[in-house]
Amino acid sequence: MGLRMGWKPRTVTLGATLAGFALIALNGEAAAAFDPYTSRTLGYDYSYVQCGKPAPTTSFGVVGVNAGYPFTYYNSCLGTEFAAAARTGNAALYVNTGYDPTYTAVDGRHSTAECVSSSAAITGTGEQRSAWAVGCSEAQRDIAYAASQSASSPTAWWLDVETANSWSSSDVSLNRFTIQGVIDTLRASTSAPIGVYSTLYQWDTITGGYQASVDADWVATGARNLNRARSYCASAGFTGAPVWLIQYVATYDRDYVC
Repeated sequence: MGLRMGWKPRTVTLGATLAGFALIALNGEAAAAFDPYTSRTLGYDYSYVQCGKPAPTTSFGVVGVNAGYPFTYYNSCLGTEFAAAARTGNAALYVNTGYDPTYTAVDGRHSTAECVSSSAAITGTGEQRSAWAVGCSEAQRDIAYAASQSASSPTAWWLDVETANSWSSSDVSLNRFTIQGVIDTLRASTSAPIGVYSTLYQWDTITGGYQASVDADWVATGARNLNRARSYCASAGFTGAPVWLIQYVATYDRDYVC
């Protein structure tokens, strides 16, 4: 992802996806899902940048749904790349996230009417509920796009949370509500684990150190070799969840299971 990933069919109806939102939002946190990764194995992550390139032979793969940004940018090679990752027996998806006031528009490209309606059950200010609806809509559109590309039943969903995307710098609570909207929406549609890809610095900058209700962290180390990257397993978490994966950079983005 560098530090952007690539620089994640079952039919999901919008109504079914939204059905569990209020319960999840009120409970705050769902039970942690099982860990699909085997310790000390190696995998990779791919996205639109690798379109047309052969996938590496590894133990697992994580494929980007978007093309760097949420909503209007999608990975046109998602179906092919997910099918290649699925041949490892462990194919996950990651989605790009972000918040901008313009994303609150119910215009067919950004916030959906369903998510705006569901946000009424969220405790917060009007702006915070709108931010939650943004995250809900990002996830809703990503779920639908993945299904349309036969990227079905991923072993995990990951949120790519990076400063390179749009976020509020004046009120980080809006960023937290957006991220929680993504999480709640995914929780309502899947039993697979949900995690966050980021770094401690970026996560703190964007969220103020939010303890998110996710199952795992995936740490972007920026390291160029595995020996150096391994040390991040012990101390580089940022959401309060355990570190499952660390990413290091070689000829492609490689990932190690802690």
